[in-house]
Amino acid sequence: MKKQYCYIFYFSTLILFSQNQEDKIYNAIDVFVAHPSAKALQNLTNTEVAFWKNSKPKTNDELLAIVVLNCNKAYYENQFGQTQKAISSYEKAWQIYQKKKLSNYDIIEYCLKPLGNLYTVLGDYDSAENTIKQYFFIVNTAKNYPDAQKQKFAAILNLSNVYQSSGKISLAIELLENTLKTENLSNSQKGILLNNLGNSYWVNSKQFVFIKNSPDNAEKAFLSSIKYLKNEKDQLETLSNSYRNLASMNRQWQRFEIAKSYMEKAEKLFLEMPKPQPRKLAKLYYEKALLLFDERKAEESQKQITSVFKILIPNYNSKNILPNQNQLYAETVLIDALDLQAEIFQIKQPKKALQAFELSFYIEDLLMNSLVYENSKIISQLRSRNRTEKCITIYDQLYQKENKIQYLENAFQLSEKTKSGILKSYRSNIKNASAEEKQLLQQLQNLNNAISKEQQKGDSADISKINQIIKKQNELMLSLKKIQSENVNFSEQFDLKALFSKLEKDKAVMVYYFMGSEILYYFTLQNKQITLNHIYITDTAIPTIATFIDYFNNSTNIINNISRYNHSGNSVYTMLKLPQNTIYKNLILVPDGILNFLPFEALITKESKTTNFAKMHYLLNDFKIGYNTSASIYLNSKPVSNSDKTVLGVFPVFEKTAYELSYSKKELEFIRSNFKGKYLENAEASFANFKKNANQYSILHLSTHASSGDIETPASIKFYDQEILYSELYNLNITPDLVVLSACETGIGKLYKAEGAMSVARGFQFAGAQNLLFSLWKVNDYTTSVFMADFYKNIRNDVPYFEANTSAKIAFLNDKTISNAKKSPYYWSSFVYYGSISSQENSTNYIFYIISLLALIGLFLIFNQYRKWKIFTKFSKKRNTKK
Repeated sequence: MKKQYCYIFYFSTLILFSQNQEDKIYNAIDVFVAHPSAKALQNLTNTEVAFWKNSKPKTNDELLAIVVLNCNKAYYENQFGQTQKAISSYEKAWQIYQKKKLSNYDIIEYCLKPLGNLYTVLGDYDSAENTIKQYFFIVNTAKNYPDAQKQKFAAILNLSNVYQSSGKISLAIELLENTLKTENLSNSQKGILLNNLGNSYWVNSKQFVFIKNSPDNAEKAFLSSIKYLKNEKDQLETLSNSYRNLASMNRQWQRFEIAKSYMEKAEKLFLEMPKPQPRKLAKLYYEKALLLFDERKAEESQKQITSVFKILIPNYNSKNILPNQNQLYAETVLIDALDLQAEIFQIKQPKKALQAFELSFYIEDLLMNSLVYENSKIISQLRSRNRTEKCITIYDQLYQKENKIQYLENAFQLSEKTKSGILKSYRSNIKNASAEEKQLLQQLQNLNNAISKEQQKGDSADISKINQIIKKQNELMLSLKKIQSENVNFSEQFDLKALFSKLEKDKAVMVYYFMGSEILYYFTLQNKQITLNHIYITDTAIPTIATFIDYFNNSTNIINNISRYNHSGNSVYTMLKLPQNTIYKNLILVPDGILNFLPFEALITKESKTTNFAKMHYLLNDFKIGYNTSASIYLNSKPVSNSDKTVLGVFPVFEKTAYELSYSKKELEFIRSNFKGKYLENAEASFANFKKNANQYSILHLSTHASSGDIETPASIKFYDQEILYSELYNLNITPDLVVLSACETGIGKLYKAEGAMSVARGFQFAGAQNLLFSLWKVNDYTTSVFMADFYKNIRNDVPYFEANTSAKIAFLNDKTISNAKKSPYYWSSFVYYGSISSQENSTNYIFYIISLLALIGLFLIFNQYRKWKIFTKFSKKRNTKK
C-alpha cells in the first residue's frame, strides 16, 4: 500500500524523545504499516486515545495526522475482515477532515472511495450513493485535482455498482452505456465497465423486462470485457470476475461443464494476485460451493463452505459445521454461506437447516442495525424474504409430518418479522428516542425530501444544491449512527396468545398472507387456532389476481365485461380460499405483495348471470372487513375513542382550474353540517395550515388530488399551494382517531413485498396515524361524495369506523337513486379501511352500566324475597288445611 501522508523522518534518537503530538502519530503509523496485525491495530488505537485524552488544543496538522491514522487503520481493518470497524474509522476520518476544513491530503483516494465501496458491500446503498456523488462533485468542481480523470472514472464505476445493487438497474445501464460511448477510455477501463454492464444486463434479465435480449447482452459484455483485459496485468481481479460472472450465468442455465471451465480460469487468475483479500477469496469459494450444489454434489459443496467459514471466522471449529452465534459479525458473504449450508442440510436434516437459517437472520439483524436510511433498510429486509419462504416451507413440512402446532406458530413468527418491519420499528423506536435523536431523524428526513424534490426537476435540477444537501445529510447521518449504535435492537418474539385474545374480543377472523417468490402462504387465525395453507403462484395465480385488479384501471372495464368480471372475481375468491361459515363476521386481512392492491370486498363468492350489480354475491355481504399492514400493528392498535368527534377538513376544491373538484363542495357541506371542527377551503387548504391544525382534531379529512407516482417519481398528495411527497408527511407527528384520504390512489405507490406500497397512506402511518381510510385507484368525484356522506352518517351514529365503511358500501348498492352502471364495484370498492376495529367505552357508559347492573341486582334481591314470602305463605295455608 502506498504511504498516505507526507512524513519527515527524524533520524536522531534524542529528537524522538521530544516528539510533538503530530510526530508521535505519524511514527505510530509507520511502525504499524511496517508490520500490520490485529495486535498492532490495538496499538494504533491506543495512540489515538492518548491524543484525545491530552487536554492541549489540537492543531490542524495534528488533526490531519489523526485523519491519516484512521484511514490507515480502516484499510487494514478491512483487510482483516473487520468491515464494520473499517467503516467507523473511515467515517471518523471524513468527519474530522470536512468539519475542520483540512487539506493537503487525497481524501477521495484514501477515504471516500473505500468508504463508499464498503457501504455498498454491507447494503447501505443510500450512504454509498451519497458518498460517491460527493467525491464526484469534489473532483468536478476542484481546480487541478490530482488524477481527476481517474477519480471520475472510479465514481462512475462505483455508482453503477450501487445502482445495480439497489435495484436501479435502468440507471446503472444508462450510466455505463453513456460512459462507454462518450468517454475516451483505455482498454483497461473499457474492460472494467463492460464487466459491470454485463452484471447489470444479467440482473435485469432476472428481475425486469424493459430491455430485450438482456441475457445475450450480458454474455457479450462479459466476453468483451475479457478481450480488453486479457493483456492487462494489473486487472487480474476484474478479469477473474468476468470469468466468474460467465460461470454464474452458465450455472443458472445448467450448463455445468462450461460453468466449471470458467470457474477454474477465474480461480487460477485470482490466486495469481499478490495478496488476495480474505473476504474476496471466501466469496470465490462460496461461488464454487454454489456451482457444486447445483450439480447435486452436496459433500463437495460442503467442503467449500467449510473453507469460507475458516477464512472469515477466527477459531472456527469445523467439527460442528455451523459456527457459534457469538463468532458471527455483519458480513454478507457469511450470510450467503450459511444460507447455502442450510439448503444442504434441508435435504436430510431440516431442523439443522432451520438452525443455519437462524444464524443468517442474526447477521441480517446486525446489518439492519447499522443502517439509517429507510430505502437501504427496505432492500436489506427484502434479502431475507427468500430465506423466510424456505423456512416456512420447512416448518409446513415438519407440521405435516409431526402434527406439532409449534411449527405453524414459528412459521407465523418468521412471516411477521418482515411484514412492514421498517414501519413497525420506526413507530416503536420513535416512542423511546431521545429528543436529540428525534431532531436528527426529522432533519435527516427533511433533507431526504429536499433531494427528492430537486431531483424531480430532471435536467433543470441544481447539482450544486443537491451536493450541499448531501454534505449536510452525511454529517447528520454520522451523528445519528453514533447515537443508534449505542442502542442495538433485535426484534422480539410476537405474542401470539395476545393476538388470539384480541381476535376473540373483536369477534374477528384474521387471514394473513405471505407472498414468496414461488408460493403464496396464508395463515388463518380464529377460535384460538392457526392454520397454514399455500398456493403456487409461478404459473396461474398471479396472472389471475392481476387480471381481476385490471378491471379497476378505469370505469368501463367492468361494465363492458360484467359476466367476465363475475367469473374473474369468483376465480380469485375460490383460489384464495377465504373463510366460510364462521361464527364471527369481522374479517381482518393482512395482505402482501400484489394483494395490497386487491379490493377483497368486491370478490364474488358465488358466480351468477345477473347484470344487476346490487344483486351480485360479494364478499362484502358476508363480512365486515378491516385491513392491517401487520399482525403487530393490529395487536398494538388502541381502541377507537367514542368521545365527541371533531374534524379538520382540507378541501382545496381548485375552483376554475383544470384540477377542480366540484363535488368536493357537497362532501364538505355534509360533513360540516354534522361535525364540529375546522374546514380549510380553497387557498386556506395549504400544507402549512394543515400542519398547524392537524393535532387539534380527532378526524383528519383530506378531499383533494393525489398520485401514486411511478418507479422514479414518489407518491404525492396535493394541497392548494403545493404538492407534498408521501415522505414529507413522516415528520407530522400526529395521533388522530382517523385519517380519511378522499383522493385518488392514496394507497398506491412503489410496491415492496415485505413493506407494502410507498403511498400517501404510508406517509400518514409513519406520522402516527393508526386508522386510515384510503383509495386503491382513481376515484370518481360524484360517487365519492355519496359514499362519504353515508360513511360520515354512520360515524355520527357511533358506528365503528371499519363497520361504517362496510355499511356505506352496502347503502351505496341499495340506493335506488344511483343507476346500475354507477353501482359497478369500480365506484364503491376503492376505499379500504386499515386500523383498529375495537371501540372504547367512555366513562359515562361505564357509569351507566354499573348503575344498571346495581339496579338489576337490587330488583333480583327484592324479587327473591317476595318469591320466598309467597312460597312461605302458601306452605303455611296448606299446613293449616291439613290440620
